[in-house]
Amino acid sequence: MKINTIRPYASVLLAAALMSACSGDSNNNPPPTSSTPPPATDASACLAVDNNGSTVVVGSNQPGDPSLPEAASGYRTGLKPRYAKTYMVATSNAYASAAGCAVLKRGGTAADAAVAVQAVLGLTVPEATGLGSGGVLLYYDGRSKTLQAYDGRETAPAAATENYLRYVDDTTDQTTPLPNARASGRSIGTIGVPRLIEALQHDHGKLAWNGLFGDAISLATNGFPIGGRLAAAIASNAPNLKRDPEAAAYFLNADGSPKALGTVLKNPAYADALTQMSQSGANALYTGTIAQDIVAKIATTTGADGSTLTPGKTTLADLAGYQAKVREPVCTTYRATYWICGMPPPSSGGIAVASALGILENFDLKSLPPTAIDLEGGKPTVNGVHLITEAERLAYADRDKYVADTDFVPLPGGTWDTMLNKPYLKSRADLISMSKSMGTAQPGDLGAVPVGIAANQIEHGTNQFTIVDGDGSVLTATTTVESSMGSFHMTHGFLLNNQLTDFSASPTDSAGNLIANRVQPGKRPRSSMAPTLVFKVAADGSKGDFVMATGSPGGGTIPQYVVKTLVGALDWGLDAQQSAGLMDFGASNSPTTTIGGEHPDLDLTNNGVNDPLIAGLTALGHKVSTASQASGINTVMRVTQGQSVVLQGGTDPRREGVVLGDTFTP
Repeated sequence: MKINTIRPYASVLLAAALMSACSGDSNNNPPPTSSTPPPATDASACLAVDNNGSTVVVGSNQPGDPSLPEAASGYRTGLKPRYAKTYMVATSNAYASAAGCAVLKRGGTAADAAVAVQAVLGLTVPEATGLGSGGVLLYYDGRSKTLQAYDGRETAPAAATENYLRYVDDTTDQTTPLPNARASGRSIGTIGVPRLIEALQHDHGKLAWNGLFGDAISLATNGFPIGGRLAAAIASNAPNLKRDPEAAAYFLNADGSPKALGTVLKNPAYADALTQMSQSGANALYTGTIAQDIVAKIATTTGADGSTLTPGKTTLADLAGYQAKVREPVCTTYRATYWICGMPPPSSGGIAVASALGILENFDLKSLPPTAIDLEGGKPTVNGVHLITEAERLAYADRDKYVADTDFVPLPGGTWDTMLNKPYLKSRADLISMSKSMGTAQPGDLGAVPVGIAANQIEHGTNQFTIVDGDGSVLTATTTVESSMGSFHMTHGFLLNNQLTDFSASPTDSAGNLIANRVQPGKRPRSSMAPTLVFKVAADGSKGDFVMATGSPGGGTIPQYVVKTLVGALDWGLDAQQSAGLMDFGASNSPTTTIGGEHPDLDLTNNGVNDPLIAGLTALGHKVSTASQASGINTVMRVTQGQSVVLQGGTDPRREGVVLGDTFTP
């Protein structure tokens, strides 16, 4: 971390815009009303490009401005890939993309930009991520050609027992925490994001640490309009938000109704927390007043509505002792052409993705591309979806049994290679039939180890972003409060996570065997987050040129979204936008195969019986669900356009993302 004495920097775009939001602009126009987003007064920062090729300033309130609040539509059709010469940022929020791009424009690294992006995301998409959350990321240093995995996953407090989520007290009160495990203080893990971004920027940043928070501080101080996904999250979570006085005051109107789409939110408490963090580093949240207030909030026993809350047992020592960890990424080859690198445990994402791809490389997926390929990626084939979902069933079966925090529970053989070596995955591939779905797969026999648990629940409290800087460094990061709005506990302008519910609530299975992903003091709950980097296999077999960076939110379905995106790009030749928009499909380890019903290329009339993909999968024994999916893919690829090697970006049309960079017109 680099700290100097200069004033915290804010990009000209957002700082000027938000200063005018409070005091009026240079033409003496009045400040915006509570339903009007603040106008921009300068166009010098990175520009967004609409589908007609016109440029627009993020925050300008002009037609095509991607920060204009719109109701969540489920799927934005017609998005096209974006191109940049040397640097690019793809996030799920226009303000965050603008903040990150502004840092890159002034010579910052991907690590510098990540700090600015995460600070803004914690404000504009608090239902998904923030200072009270955790996360994981991969970082490729373009100068040193080194790759690292950063683990900022939350930890269980030192006082937690194996029944921490199941009982109020192991001996005196074996009743469920109130009002439930998630909404009680028991679900809140020791926060990780502040230490995560600090460690990353310390190792790979160029710019002064205290100059990376200006845009977020300005937005928090002067206000930003509530977007579609945040408005939906406030509305759906309003009854739970009422229990916390700070959350209620911030997200709800005086009469208890949810604040509506387009309402300008101001968050001076968050601005103050960021200011303290910019001046003192992450210690501002792990020691001192903010840390004391976090601990007090977790220990709350009575809600603002008079309800009873079971307190958590986090202490100041838990916070002060938290550290982000640097780990070795999980890297395997794919079709002898690519290195696929993902996150190691405690995330299961890297292993699950590598396992599915390792099984799939035994099949000719190139011969099964989508049909009628369009801007939305076309229509996947029955056999293509069948193969991929069968591979995922096998991958999830192994993941569910064997993967947990390896600082506590080692992988079979002490290494992920036991689960991912080529002969083993070939044996798993041999279990796939082209004529019938296996339904539920059995895990491979990798020795006597603790049993696993059922797949994670789908959740919507996660965010992902991808950045490439001018030095060729690449970052893909996934950060999360777990479920939408986390634990509903709020302090200093940010929500606290409910991440500990990713543990198994019961420490044993029905036969009394210990579960790998049980609660233990200081342990990190298993995650499905799967930020992924792809490189060419060099002539000597090492990692060569950067090819692609991607990732997605989505809880237990994250590996499915990532596998779909990778296969779309690497096997089927889809561009960054097409592979992000491609129909979401996948399977955890159950008979159900999900086909995202939000996609425009799926025919859901007459309960889907007229759609050839649904009918074909049903004939193979798949139980097809067409529930809408909430992937949030952000991809950057390195491609050749004419004589130029450029960056190509795509963002998931199911969310509110935007891709920005030093624009290149192919």
